[in-house]
Amino acid sequence: MLAGQVIAAYGRHYLVETGDGRQYACFPRGKKSTVACGDRVMFVRTADKQGVIEAVEPRSTLFSRSAAHRQKPIAANVSQLAIVVAAEPSFSEELINRCLVAAEYQNMHALILLSKRDLKEAAMAALARLEPYAQAGYRVIQLSALEGAEALRPRLAGQSTVLVGQSGMGKSTIINALLPDARVATREISAFLASGRHTTTQARLHRLDTASTLIDCPGLQEFGLHHLSPQDIEAGFVEFRRFLGQCRFQNCRHLSEPSCALVQAAAEGAIHPRRLDMFRRISRAETGQK
Repeated sequence: MLAGQVIAAYGRHYLVETGDGRQYACFPRGKKSTVACGDRVMFVRTADKQGVIEAVEPRSTLFSRSAAHRQKPIAANVSQLAIVVAAEPSFSEELINRCLVAAEYQNMHALILLSKRDLKEAAMAALARLEPYAQAGYRVIQLSALEGAEALRPRLAGQSTVLVGQSGMGKSTIINALLPDARVATREISAFLASGRHTTTQARLHRLDTASTLIDCPGLQEFGLHHLSPQDIEAGFVEFRRFLGQCRFQNCRHLSEPSCALVQAAAEGAIHPRRLDMFRRISRAETGQK
């Protein structure tokens, strides 16, 4: 048995790195796999640079999304989420909220990264759209192609961060600014795993230094939360927490019920109305409410 960490996931192909820097192309035992990038695993070497994963060690966190009957792990043992949005093209606020809820469920820190700040008018409009998240306490960091790495690097220090975002938001630019050799490393890993056209890249772990890692994920277009209860989704909106349990009705859906504490808080400015609207939209979609 050897111990290592999954540093790349390509379909059912995993690249596992041991403590001495050796790397093995590994497959999971059995037909189903719940292995995620960032997992610490035990594996058996089956050839010079190949192995079979026998066990996944207990995780500190598991950042995942889910459909009705399937949970898809994205990254394991991460302490921080960084969501990348751009001044242009337009981004999905619902996706931001869903990712934040999933991160809060795992007690992870979260950042929002606004790329392409050099598009000044578009960046100002994007910042206005991000105001509800700043009001809720999330740090919004503005970046550009020329000023990507250094503004962000202090926020990544000592953290295991998973980087997510829609396609076209500038995530690759950020990765390349932080890690100039990232493209070369990804090509080498793809060749090493013999993935080619047969598999799809899911996630790749980069080591920024001995205490900091960054897991890069492919572009997301949707993010299901079927693995969370309605109460988990409520609590995932951090500014709601001090008002939960104060509604007149215990099963309040925070729609049109009388004496709803969240509706009152939104009316008084303690909760941004757009965050309440997003909560309602997500709750309806995940629970089937009308």
